[in-house]
Amino acid sequence: MKKLFSLAVLVILSVFLLAACGDDDPEVEMTDDGKRLVTFWHAMGGGPGEAIDEMVNSYNESQDEIYVDAVYQGSYEELLNQLRAVGGTSEAPSIVQVYEVGTQYMSESGFIEPLQTFIDGDDDFSVDNLEENILGYYQLDGDLYSMPFNTSNAIMFYNKDMFREAGLDPEQPPRTFSEVQEYSQQLNDATGEAGFAILIYGWFFEQLLANQGGLYLNNDNGRSAVADEALINGEEGQRIFEWLNEMNEAGTLGNFGRQWDDIRTAFAAENVAMYLDSTAATRGNVEGADFEVGTAFLPVPDGMDPQGVIVGGGSLWMTNGIAEETQEAAFDFIKYTADPEVQAVWAGATGYFPISPEAYNNEILQDIYEEYPQFTTSVDQLQNTTLTPATQGALMGVFPEARNIVENAIEALYQGEDPQELLDQAAADIEEQIERYNQQQGN
Repeated sequence: MKKLFSLAVLVILSVFLLAACGDDDPEVEMTDDGKRLVTFWHAMGGGPGEAIDEMVNSYNESQDEIYVDAVYQGSYEELLNQLRAVGGTSEAPSIVQVYEVGTQYMSESGFIEPLQTFIDGDDDFSVDNLEENILGYYQLDGDLYSMPFNTSNAIMFYNKDMFREAGLDPEQPPRTFSEVQEYSQQLNDATGEAGFAILIYGWFFEQLLANQGGLYLNNDNGRSAVADEALINGEEGQRIFEWLNEMNEAGTLGNFGRQWDDIRTAFAAENVAMYLDSTAATRGNVEGADFEVGTAFLPVPDGMDPQGVIVGGGSLWMTNGIAEETQEAAFDFIKYTADPEVQAVWAGATGYFPISPEAYNNEILQDIYEEYPQFTTSVDQLQNTTLTPATQGALMGVFPEARNIVENAIEALYQGEDPQELLDQAAADIEEQIERYNQQQGN
């Protein structure tokens, strides 16, 4: 009887230990035909979403050991909320696309595996083959935590036909804040439409700040140490708010709200002559317009040399709640996305620019750039950017909240509130969010 009892105990312990080992070593998910399954969550709808599907299909057809399943999860914000619910578990996707301002949050989340872990063990892959100004954003203390994927910056789009109607040279877009104001007034007088507009989105404020060499946060934008102070109410931020305020008071600034589609529709309908947008809108703007579309660098305050832009878009992160074999498969696909030829096809299909300089030598991309010279504006602007803490971009775990605060301040500005008071309050509100986050993280 004792032997039977002992045997039963051993069986129970064995089952327990096997279950425990199973928790520590997640199963490798396989497809019905025996391929390792890699689940890829992304936030790209429309044309970019179709381009992702094409990229994934090409990868799946290129080999017979791995199958990538691309799953659209809605907006960046919606995707991140989904990830928070399953991060660190076996329910998490293998790869997740996160927008650039989620970089610090993701690196400290506890449910990702830094890509540097795999890069260090791969003799065939080197970050030296990637664009320096893009790496500058995503590297943390010299390590690459995620792979840049859809990379953009902000440029100006303008209606060359409306320029001609207003007596402006369509090949000489405005370069400075005052020129934008002058052009905007002239366009408004000639057409009765808004001369200029900016989507109420914090990213554009960040870009205009960096183009002046201005920092968003202390401690080198959170790059040399954890940031605890917002600097947006300094002279660089003041110039932006005063500039917008003057055009708003003059009636030449269009307000098309916070939705990307609304301001793009207004541009296509010729309700605004000039506006700022992501490079990702290039193909859609050019192909969808009944007029000649021009593109230009971001404007800068008078008397200043532009410092350049911060890269926008998103990157690919690998999760740590999945089996090691699945991680290896995920890394294989991530490397594929960075291949120069793949990047050339991706850039040509979307308007994002390649993360690999070698992609520019690809005939596919050269032909597209010849057909759509508007695409090259963002490339030139990136390559003319001086890499500094300002243009590297700020790091903070509450960036989405900070953007919302700035957006609320811009809306209040358009309602006639004082620019400096709004900036001071926004800085204070951001610092409160940072302090709460830093306390939670033990920073």
